[in-house]
Amino acid sequence: MTAKTRFLVSVPMILLSACASQKDIVGVKDDLQQLKHQSETIRTQSAGSYSDLQKMRDQMGAFKGTLGEMEYRNRQQMSRLAMEDSLLVHKADELESRLQNIERYLGIPVPQKPVAAPAPLATAVPDSTAAPAAAIEPSSPAPPAAGSSTLFNEGAQLFSNGRYAPARDKFSELLKESPQSDLADDAQFFIAESWFAEKVYDKAILDYQVVIAKYTKSDKRPAALFKQARAFELLGDDANAKTRYRDLVNVYPKSPEAAIARKKMN
Repeated sequence: MTAKTRFLVSVPMILLSACASQKDIVGVKDDLQQLKHQSETIRTQSAGSYSDLQKMRDQMGAFKGTLGEMEYRNRQQMSRLAMEDSLLVHKADELESRLQNIERYLGIPVPQKPVAAPAPLATAVPDSTAAPAAAIEPSSPAPPAAGSSTLFNEGAQLFSNGRYAPARDKFSELLKESPQSDLADDAQFFIAESWFAEKVYDKAILDYQVVIAKYTKSDKRPAALFKQARAFELLGDDANAKTRYRDLVNVYPKSPEAAIARKKMN
């Protein structure tokens, strides 16, 4: 084959090779363009996701801040109400004392509650020298006298078996059906005791308060003052706890609970 022939044969091959290379380059450029487009899409989506995530974080932070503010305000309000109520306790007991003196002067007999003696206070308020304060257990309802409310009997049995929620239902039903019953203060007290036993101290405080404010002649009132103070103490609210211990000592200085309260105030 002559040199001219070889040249003529190689020219088409060179041209075909150049065309193929050009197509490859165009294909690579298209692939690169698609990758760039996909990369931009991913970046846009990532930016949107990050923005949404940041918004969620900001909202969570604002929510936590609101909760913290509400908790602080609630603590402040509880403290203020406890101080105001402390004054009301003294005023109510002063009036009660005056009324009792008038009744004695006029010879009016003081009605007695027809129930059996309450359970020994040692089970409800053990001596702080004998056991740690955290070991205080709720007292058990004493069996009422014959003819007393069946609801109280059922609630007392449930309470003694440690079934506090159904016991509360029975005591609450008694209060709803017979709010003037001689057992109403006992039922209210053991509703508070059930919350205390379950360590739901904030609810126990509110229900002890009902005993303190509503049943001013109740024999459960000293124990309610003491256990309310103890509930405040277990919640870490020492200021309100000391206020209640002080109320107990001032209003019921000869009660067994006051003796323990004095030790806690020292």
